[in-house]
Amino acid sequence: MKNIKIYNSRKRSNFIGLSLSMIAMTLGMIALTWILFVLISKGFSAFNSNFFFNSTPAAGSAGGGLANAIVGSLMIVASCTLISTPIGILAGVYLSEYGDRSKIANITRLVTDVMLSAPSIVIGLFVYAIYVSKVKHFSGFAGTIALSLLAVPVIVKTTENILRLVPNTLREAAYALGAPKWKVSITVILKAAKSGVITGVLLAVARVSGETAPLLFTALNNQFFSTDMNKPISTLPVVIYQFAMSPYVNWINLAWGGALLITLTVLGLNIFARVFFREKR
Repeated sequence: MKNIKIYNSRKRSNFIGLSLSMIAMTLGMIALTWILFVLISKGFSAFNSNFFFNSTPAAGSAGGGLANAIVGSLMIVASCTLISTPIGILAGVYLSEYGDRSKIANITRLVTDVMLSAPSIVIGLFVYAIYVSKVKHFSGFAGTIALSLLAVPVIVKTTENILRLVPNTLREAAYALGAPKWKVSITVILKAAKSGVITGVLLAVARVSGETAPLLFTALNNQFFSTDMNKPISTLPVVIYQFAMSPYVNWINLAWGGALLITLTVLGLNIFARVFFREKR
């Protein structure tokens, strides 16, 4: 009789837990679907040849596009990815494979946790103080530095956590064959967890792709088409912020189009990575 009561109690607890989980998932899916529906309904109409090949229009004028902002965002995010990816992955490998009893590793983990929780505007002000104010002008390089400081902690934390999930038996098998520790870490452990590591990189790219505050203090903006990273450069998040707050209908429509473009790009990157690496496995 006692066992039946315990079984029924556990069954009720399981039912309540599953029900609450399903409700939470349903609410999240409703919110996500609502956001995507609004973005598509308001932003898709802005997609045309002018949107992708013309620069931002002057205030109150018709037409124009976001070509300068699209190119500027691609340049800054690509530069940020090239800088932050090797630094973040190597730091994550060090923390996972070498940092069990290291004071430097503990300090690195603390700094990483602090930077993960730091507001992006603080990072932008920091880069403004140490770089922009010294060189006396805004630039794409300053924006790259700010976004890299946001991306590195995400990659470090994700890489460390993923590498710790690799079974120790794989390490022991490699050591038994006489491989040195650095070679085991790079060619065996990192290779085994490459799917998760790349997912971490994509998470970092997804985060920095929509950041506005750091770029306001570093890259600023540029109404004209420019590929000079040593000068102010236009980016999609900043243009969306400025156009969405404007009273001009044309600018607001372009802002919706830019928001939809960022959303579809990040969503497409994640889907591509998951499908590609699932097929490779």
